[in-house]
Amino acid sequence: MSGLKTYFGVLAAIAVIGVWLISIILLMNWEIRFDNPLIYIMVLVQMHLYTGLFITAHDAMHGTVSRNRTLNDIIGQVCTFLYACFPFKKLYTKHHEHHNHVHTEKDPDYHDGSFLMWYFKFIREYISWWQIVLMAIIFNILKLWIAEENLLMFWVLPSLLSTLQLFYFGTWVPHHGEHENKYQSRTLARNHFYAFITCYFFGYHYEHHDSPGTPWWKLWKLKEANP
Repeated sequence: MSGLKTYFGVLAAIAVIGVWLISIILLMNWEIRFDNPLIYIMVLVQMHLYTGLFITAHDAMHGTVSRNRTLNDIIGQVCTFLYACFPFKKLYTKHHEHHNHVHTEKDPDYHDGSFLMWYFKFIREYISWWQIVLMAIIFNILKLWIAEENLLMFWVLPSLLSTLQLFYFGTWVPHHGEHENKYQSRTLARNHFYAFITCYFFGYHYEHHDSPGTPWWKLWKLKEANP
C-alpha cells in the first residue's frame, strides 16, 4: 500500500495521458455528422482531457508527480508537448514567478484589466510564434492520414477551449479583484463534483497556493479540512 502511495502521482499522470491518447485516436477515426449531438459532447470531453494534461504538467512543476526529478520533468514535458508544444522549463519558470509574486506586476498570470484583455495577455505570455508554426506543421502532416474536420473538431477546437477553461477557472475566477489574504486568491464553495469537472479541483485555489505541494487529486481533502 505504501508503494502505491509513492507512485500514485505517476499512475495518475499515466491515466490522464492514456485516456487522452485513447480518446483522441478513436475520435480521429470517427465519422463526423454535425446532426449527431454526441459530437459536441465529445468536444467537451476532449477539452476536459486537454485540461487534465495541463494540470498534470502543473503538478510536475511543483514536483508532485514523482519524487524522481528526471521522471517528474519528463512526464511534465510530455504533457506540455501534447497540450500545445509548450517547453516545460519555460512554463516552470513562469509558474513559480506567479507563486512568488502573485497579483503584482511581476506575476506573469496577472493583468489589471477586463476578462478579454487579461485572457489575451495570458495567451501572449505563454504562446510563442515557433509553437504556432510547429503545431501548423504537425497539423498538415497529420492531414495526410486523418480527415481535416476530425483534426479541427477533436484536436484543435478542444485545446483552444481548454485554454479558456484553464484561464477562467484557474486564473480569472480565483485572482481577479481584490482579496484580503496573502495569496490574493478566492476559492470555490465546497462542491467536489463541480470543482473536478471545471478544473480538476483548481477552483479550490486558495488551498493550492497555501499548499502548492498538494497534487490536484488531493486538493479536495484540503477543502474538506478548511471548508
